[in-house]
This record gives sequence, structure tokens and C-alpha cells, in this order.
Amino acid sequence: MDLIHPGQPGYDEARTVWNAMIDRRPAMIARCHSTADVSEAVRYARANDLEIGVKCGGHNIAGLAVPDGGLMIDLAPMNAVEVDPERRLAQVAGGALLGELDRAAQKYGLATTAGNVSHTGVGGLTLGGGMGWLARQYGLACDNVTQYELVTADGDVVRASADENPELFWGLRGGGGNFGIVTEFVFRLHHIGTRTLVTEFTYPTDQAFAVLRGWRDLNASAPRQATFTVSLSDQGFSVGFVWIGDPTDATPLVDAFRALGQVVAASIEELPYLTLQSRDDSIQGHRYRRYWKGHYFKALTDDAIRALLQRPSGMAASLQAYGGAITDVAEEDAAFSHRDTLFEFVTATRWEDPADDESRITAIRGYAAGLDPYAGGAYVNTLNGETVNRAYSPAKLTRLTALKTTYDPTNVFHLNQNIRPAG
Repeated sequence: MDLIHPGQPGYDEARTVWNAMIDRRPAMIARCHSTADVSEAVRYARANDLEIGVKCGGHNIAGLAVPDGGLMIDLAPMNAVEVDPERRLAQVAGGALLGELDRAAQKYGLATTAGNVSHTGVGGLTLGGGMGWLARQYGLACDNVTQYELVTADGDVVRASADENPELFWGLRGGGGNFGIVTEFVFRLHHIGTRTLVTEFTYPTDQAFAVLRGWRDLNASAPRQATFTVSLSDQGFSVGFVWIGDPTDATPLVDAFRALGQVVAASIEELPYLTLQSRDDSIQGHRYRRYWKGHYFKALTDDAIRALLQRPSGMAASLQAYGGAITDVAEEDAAFSHRDTLFEFVTATRWEDPADDESRITAIRGYAAGLDPYAGGAYVNTLNGETVNRAYSPAKLTRLTALKTTYDPTNVFHLNQNIRPAG
């Protein structure tokens, strides 16, 4: 384990996260190389009454990985990925990034559900559920984990699977970082090949309402290989889909999108899977100040579409389709909730001048509030200042609270989308 203190080389780099609004200073940073290092760091923090933050990719919008004056446990050195192509399994260390998992699996034409930005941490994404382009075919990232290795609040190491500590296994499938620090995941992999198709169709702004209604209705019968998308920004309005598989099989869907309205521009691009998984990366991404809000829609009514189109300038908004294999898993089988979601909505903005903080945040909050009447929950990984009640059903929150009370009764791991222990 390498300890880095303020003023030492590498300190500022290690405490930097994706959202440039976060400028906290840990008392020290523990860069861990093994599960034993993580256990030692947890015990040290507790013995010295230091608040614990856990950093993998550092993409949490609120910067929860960085404790001011506490101990930041940096898992970045723990990034090994070992693939067994015969058994179609990947053993992934707790600090690995999505790109590292994707590259290791794609050597064999394999993959598992992962997010859409390659420098996101596997751990944070998966523990919150893990949406990605493969979810409609193979379920969420958490649905593809067969085993977790976890360091508890006491520094002990436990494993969780369907057969070992099954209640903890249930909670780790969507319950976030509340129960400990996951130092290893084992994922099921799927043979997907390497080919994908990414489409985007732009229509006149005055056709947006009609096109979105048609897009919504078309999604109801979409093949599982397709994940429908919507993008709204100052640059324009577009709808499209991402297709995982043989692009020629998507031709009927391409034709259906062309028929939604008067197409002003169309981008239909075949991409290798690895390119798809990194196309939303931003080289300068970590220098921007950021804010976002999210909703789940169980239905996209005409009134919801009208509210969606009231986007303020300077804000981006998106929809991504759920359904398919996500709904194949019974609601009670994992902590992740709202499997009946049809579309995930996110509105986000980024900027550089701190003087713009208040106006940007106020605009995002107002826009998202206008969609509140149509929302049916939220993705735990997009929560930003809200309680976890939006992410979990009451019954699941009761069960998660009991699990938290068992594994972390004093709420040592509270810098997360926190589920408080009972008492």
C-alpha cells in the first residue's frame, strides 16, 4: 500500500475526480494493490477515526470518493482483468475501469454489460446496477456478476454469491457501496462478436413532438439487439438506436426510423464494439464542472414528451430505453429496483467558470422538476442530492436497511448513496 499525503507528488492527481467542482483534500490517500491493503486501510481509518471514501473511476457526480480530511482508499492499482474464454467468465479486480474489462473480453469476441464511457469504474457502475448497450440482451451489469469479494467495515474479507452469503449477494446487486469495499467481481461473459451499428436521425424541431411519439411507439416492439436513444441539446434534436450484432439485421429498423418524419440528417455508422464503448469519452472531461438530474419513466405520455421538449438552453437531455432482458430478472431477485422502467432520462450540463455554478444548477433543477409528475423512480447512480427512496421500493429499502445494520451497523461506509442502518 502506498500512502500519499498533502504536498507529496501525485497527491493532487489522485484526489481529482471527474467533476471539477469537487476540490476536497483528504488527510491521506491509500493507493491499494491488494485486498490485504484494503483491509489494512479500513482498519487504520477506523482506529484513527478517519472518514472513508472509496475511489475507483471517480465518476460519481457528487464526488463522494473524496473525503475532506479523511482517508481516501484509491483502488486504481487494483485493475487486473483475467478472462477465461472457455467458461466465459471474467475475474475483475475492484479498481478496474470499464475499458480494461472490455478490452480483455473482446480479445475473444466476448463482453458483458458495461456503461458507455470507458474510464468509468467497474465497481461503482456495477454496484448501482449497471446500465449499458448490452442490457436489453443480457441484463444489467449486476445481473451478470456471479461472485463478489468484499472487505467489510471491520476489515474482514467475505465472499458473496448465490450460494455463499446469499442475502449479501442480493444486496450487492444494486445496493451500491453500502456494505463494504468490493475488491473482486466475477462476471459472466457473452459471445457478441465485435460488430455494432450506431444510428442517429435528425428532424426539424417543429416535428419533435410527432417524432418522439412515433419513436416511443416503435420502441414497444424493438428487437433486444437495439437500444433506443434520444438526444436534445442546443445543437439539435435527434433520435436513434445502438445495435449490438450483425448490422445488416438492423436494416428494417433503419427504414422505420426514416419513416418517423422528415429526416434532415442521418448518421448510420458501423463501429467495432470497443470503439462504441469509448466514443463518449472526453480527453478533457475531468476539467469540467458538472451537474445532472435523472428520472425513470414507466411510460412516456404525450404530456411527458411536451415537458421533455421544454429544455432550457445550455442543458442537454437524453433518453435511453430499458426493457428486454432487464425485465427477465424478477423484481425481488436483486436490490436493483424499477425493472419495469421503459426509459431512463438524464439532463446534464457542464461548464468551466465557477461564477456560472448557481445559474447552471438552478436551470437543471427546474427542468428536472418539470418532469417530476411523470417520473417513476430514479437510477441510484444518477442520484444527486436526493435520498435513496427514489431508487428503491419501500420493501427493498427495509430489506437493505436490515442488511446494512448487519454488515455496517455504525455506517462506516456512508460516502455513497447512503442506506442508513437501523437504530
